[in-house]
Amino acid sequence: MPASPPRALAALVGLPALLFALITWQVVADGPLIGLDERLSGALVHPDRLSELLADLGNVQVAVPVLAVALAYVAWRGRAGGTDRWWLPPLAGALAMALVPALVAPLKEWTDRPGTPAVPPAVGYFPSGHTATAVVAYGAATLLLLPLPRSPAVRRVLVALCAVLVLGASYGLVRRGYHWPLDVVASWCLGAVLLTGVALTVSRSSWPVGRSTRRSPSEAPGSRTGPS
Repeated sequence: MPASPPRALAALVGLPALLFALITWQVVADGPLIGLDERLSGALVHPDRLSELLADLGNVQVAVPVLAVALAYVAWRGRAGGTDRWWLPPLAGALAMALVPALVAPLKEWTDRPGTPAVPPAVGYFPSGHTATAVVAYGAATLLLLPLPRSPAVRRVLVALCAVLVLGASYGLVRRGYHWPLDVVASWCLGAVLLTGVALTVSRSSWPVGRSTRRSPSEAPGSRTGPS
């Protein structure tokens, strides 16, 4: 029997978690990936106005309000539609966002990775908080909104827009020299783990939110004429 979507999502979380652990080990141990990472950064870094603007897509002031609007809209649609446990998906999205600083801050302190030559001398650049913020904020907003539109084309546009925002922020952070490439890749992995929880919650909830779970009068227990 094929695995159900929630079980498949739970199984897939192991790959990004393993990759994140591998990258973290390389950073802490100054492994061979670090030399490759530094050479790649040297080839990619070229600070300009565009990279600065793209990097700003990972700012808390930009990404979190997008998620907040999605949380409020989905909660309103769910409650107005009478969806069972309408509050669970928005809560999962908010919790995933709250876990970003709770996880990233101690990891930065523990790994103590210095920044690229393009930024003033400092440490605490691994993993990238801006990338993790972009991945979780835009990703969670997309996962929450995906069940709402009936049109597959609209759903594809939502996914594409999410990818553009996340990849744009990631590119800007590396191009501007704010982060090493591995800082960004590690945050993709961390974000994927957090978003799996959101996806599982959405898949187990009574979606789509436009469908009411309230019984119509004809569905009342006393009105049935056939076998139960």
